[in-house]
Amino acid sequence: MQSPFNTERLSRELTNLMERTRDRQLRLAVTGLSQAGKTAFLTSLVNQLRHAGLEAQLDLLPAAREGRLLGAQRLTQPDLGVPRFPYDAALSALNAKPPRWPEPTRGISELRLQLRYRPAQRGWLTPEFSHLTLDLFDYPGEWLLDLPMLAHDFDSWCQAQTQHNGVHRQALFSAWQTGVEQLDPAAEADEAQLADLAAAYADGLKQAKQAGFSDLQPGRFLLPGELDGAPVLQFFPLPDIELSTEQRQALPENSVYATLAKRFRYYQQHIVKPFYRDHFRRFDRQIVLVDVLGALNAGPERFEDLSRALQQLMHSFDYGQRSLLTRLFSPRIDRLAIAATKADHVTPDQHGNLVRLLEGLLAEPLKDLRFADIPVKALSLAAIRATQAREVNQQGQRLAALYGTTLEGEEVLIYPGDVPARLPDEHFWQQQGFDFPHFRPMGSSHEALAHIRMDAAIDWLLGDKLA
Repeated sequence: MQSPFNTERLSRELTNLMERTRDRQLRLAVTGLSQAGKTAFLTSLVNQLRHAGLEAQLDLLPAAREGRLLGAQRLTQPDLGVPRFPYDAALSALNAKPPRWPEPTRGISELRLQLRYRPAQRGWLTPEFSHLTLDLFDYPGEWLLDLPMLAHDFDSWCQAQTQHNGVHRQALFSAWQTGVEQLDPAAEADEAQLADLAAAYADGLKQAKQAGFSDLQPGRFLLPGELDGAPVLQFFPLPDIELSTEQRQALPENSVYATLAKRFRYYQQHIVKPFYRDHFRRFDRQIVLVDVLGALNAGPERFEDLSRALQQLMHSFDYGQRSLLTRLFSPRIDRLAIAATKADHVTPDQHGNLVRLLEGLLAEPLKDLRFADIPVKALSLAAIRATQAREVNQQGQRLAALYGTTLEGEEVLIYPGDVPARLPDEHFWQQQGFDFPHFRPMGSSHEALAHIRMDAAIDWLLGDKLA
């Protein structure tokens, strides 16, 4: 007589229970360069999860669509020495009269959420409710720019910083360029002179950022924080050093070259490495936010600059499949999303082209990731909507348009232009009519924030943990 006790089913239930217990915590890295929309994304993510099952529109997230996601609560963060992500301040800004965008990130912050949901399948040992702890981190995009510096020594960094400068970018560094050309690398270092040239270089970086450039190192020059005025931020690249490797190594420690190289190494070891070690190596999942439209709006030199910065950045992260052993001893990011932000700044018929353009920007890193069998998803989204899609009748033809309010308070109905489906060529830059203004957020009162495809992003990043 066959026993009613099904050992195979019990084994399966025990395995599922162990997996569910082991995966109760998820650490999510929201990555992006300055002005890519990290703060807006994090604010919307928390808002959507808090409103799950209520006003939030999360049809692309099965756990929410099926009524299994019951919501989220904020918990005390694990590190009491790190500021809490200013979610309430961000909502206050969005709900102001008139609404305004939250203040940009100027330091590291974090937030811990606990999600409560019903498992999709019930078994003998499956609890009625399960919980997922989600740790979120925010940091200045300017600091992220420094991660590729870890792959360089001082000489190779100097070469990398000077070989791709186009006409517009060079003009922004003209004051620094004039001073550094008169500098003798073998001469004894003058502290005041180095401080002045470092300040001129920092001014060039700030002007380049305002002009729409992305590949800007060192990132702490843009947002120094407590390091403002410290010697560690008083270095810069030396272009066209006419000395052999042996001659450089033989220079005295007080020479210009040796002093700058020493400060570069100190910056790597004491500023960049701790930031990477403490805030990136322990992530489970990652989303990379990219302001493709901003670069497209800024012109070919800025667009190429963004492409270069992103490709360098992607090589700075550690991707790989996770197992129990890698969880304990070698944490790796096991799922990645790349997202073109501000999708509400173009009409819906252009969203497909926006994704294809993003994939073109990151073509080489994506090939490597897919070869390594790392799950990657590309999408376009608007974490917080600022426009509404409309149609206009022009000479009997219905055309797509956008309605929104500019930052200056002007209500506009526009068609911003076509997004190229592939990397733009010279003909596009000569003929393109792409242009969009910056819009105010739509606000939310006490309801969930309006968005575009935040549910798709949440499903990719968290959905398998809510099954």
